[in-house]
Amino acid sequence: MRHGVGLVLFLTLMVGVAPAQDASGPDAGLPDDFERLIPRGYIPSIDDPRFVTADEAEITDDAWVLGVAIGDQAKAYSLNLLNRHEVVNDRIGDRPIAAVW
Repeated sequence: MRHGVGLVLFLTLMVGVAPAQDASGPDAGLPDDFERLIPRGYIPSIDDPRFVTADEAEITDDAWVLGVAIGDQAKAYSLNLLNRHEVVNDRIGDRPIAAVW
């Protein structure tokens, strides 16, 4: 991995648990003055990420990434990309993960 890159900010490990949908709507239980600016599901997740080596990555050496290492496997997700998608559904080995920003 490139030097100067590698700040682990936040990682949520998902173990195949899907959230239950509330039958009364996506905003049920929120405060009355709550205003949704972006519709639910508007920002698409990345569901089949493609990886390149650090040398092939088209980011600067000082770019921030979200990194995760499980066992002897490590991956890095560009925060510039995550600013537009917020969630990457991926796998490390046989473990499903969600990298969330």
